[in-house]
Amino acid sequence: MEPLSENQIRSSFVNCTKGEATRLKIPLDFAELPWEHLDFLGWVDPGAPLRAHLVVPRPEGPVGITLRVPGAARTSAVKSSLCQLCLTGHASSGVTLLTAPLAGPRGRQGNTVGVYVCADLACSLYVRGKRQPKLRAGQHEESLTVEEKVERTLGNLDAFVARVIQG
Repeated sequence: MEPLSENQIRSSFVNCTKGEATRLKIPLDFAELPWEHLDFLGWVDPGAPLRAHLVVPRPEGPVGITLRVPGAARTSAVKSSLCQLCLTGHASSGVTLLTAPLAGPRGRQGNTVGVYVCADLACSLYVRGKRQPKLRAGQHEESLTVEEKVERTLGNLDAFVARVIQG
């Protein structure tokens, strides 16, 4: 991913108001982001921990999506979970459901779409082996190359972004 400026990030959001985009906090480690290893920028807002944000490069320019983080930890017998974007397996606390208001009028009416995603939004680092999930029983090994995993992640991410934009 090409590095983005704070201004580019704020102006990219499609499912929140300009005021909300102006008030969001950028990642605390913004100056040190490993842009060369990122397929998208994702972070939990340090000023509003129940909000997360994704900025996805697209041919027409970056697209930003604001997301809601669940307020309470889910209680479940599930011992492991799979991210729907990068298909990384985690202990159950490593994946969370994030919901995004749809862009446009339907989003203003309260309509949302959700995705189970790596709780730290570090999918790009997991598919490249730069970060490892907490080990869990039955961890599987894939035969795909890193490039194939990146392509799969980008395809899943594009599908989610399209659902938000098309509202």
